[in-house]
Amino acid sequence: MSDSLSLLLTNDDGIDAVGFRALYETLSEVADVTAVAPADDQSAVGRKLSNDVSVREHDLGYAIEGTPADCVVAGLEALRPDVDAVVAGCNKGANLGAYVLGRSGTVSAAVESAFFDVPAIAVSLYVPGGGDTPWQEQASDPEDFRNATAATKFLVKHALGAGVFEQAEYLNVNAPMAAGDGPAPIEITRPSTLYEMTAEHDGNGTITLHDRVWERMRADDIPDPEGTDRRAVVDGKVSVSPLTAPHTTEHHEALDALAETYSSVCN
Repeated sequence: MSDSLSLLLTNDDGIDAVGFRALYETLSEVADVTAVAPADDQSAVGRKLSNDVSVREHDLGYAIEGTPADCVVAGLEALRPDVDAVVAGCNKGANLGAYVLGRSGTVSAAVESAFFDVPAIAVSLYVPGGGDTPWQEQASDPEDFRNATAATKFLVKHALGAGVFEQAEYLNVNAPMAAGDGPAPIEITRPSTLYEMTAEHDGNGTITLHDRVWERMRADDIPDPEGTDRRAVVDGKVSVSPLTAPHTTEHHEALDALAETYSSVCN
């Protein structure tokens, strides 16, 4: 453990998740790690916030009856305000593609940290699924998370000092499951823009929403080009996307013109 580097570790799978423990133990080799994580599964809650949350001590730090965003706010404001960075993960299940980022509790924790001006890393494990074992039942051994934990440890040790967070506000990391002896290589990526959500009405009051991207990933049938997060993970690489948190805006002359005519039109 390093006395000079301190981390707040959170997630959305819950504080007792296998991937969370694996990341905690790996990062504890290089930093002072305090867990401030949901007491139970809070997957796909986005940046949902609560007014009040209960907190209890845990052998890794603190368990919060709340969301990942709650954990970051409570952690940075009340429980551990002096950390160097926030790490969220390791989530079981990839968080890939631009359309997924706002839904993910793991990524949302990193975004929340960015608004505190605290560097953050969101970490997820791509579990391909398929075969006889459902993907939810896979990645049950800490060793399965080796690519994710190794890459995160490397980034925690080097990214802060290298000036990475002078341009990026958080990193979205997605790693393939461990295979073979050596670590998977890192590729710097951008979020994929592929979007294949569908909705089917059964005629009896139920509409089923379905994301076809995951099936295409399992079949390696995706049009994502080189340089995208999804392509990198399917190719067996660790995807690292440097991202910014605040919504950006651009000057729009057409919108300026509409604003100028608003008063005359309304009168």
